[in-house]
Amino acid sequence: MYLDSEKKKEIFEKYGKSATNTGAPESQIALFTFRIAHLTEHLKENHKDFVTERSLKILVGKRRRLLDYLMKVDIERYRAIVKELGLRR
Repeated sequence: MYLDSEKKKEIFEKYGKSATNTGAPESQIALFTFRIAHLTEHLKENHKDFVTERSLKILVGKRRRLLDYLMKVDIERYRAIVKELGLRR
């Protein structure tokens, strides 16, 4: 599987405050970004997979809402995560 518990722990350690802080917006945004990248690669090969396409759109919306929340709460943390992940608005 592309996303096992070790990979999740690594993402949470890198972008969150700790490996157990899975609720931090930064760690959730990083996890969604990893999943979005994987689904995007899958859809490049399987362009008729509409269920995965719908799931990708849902994930992008969740990430967008989390980014909007983070921008509203703390603009510096928002700028840091966008720069670190290479996202753009």
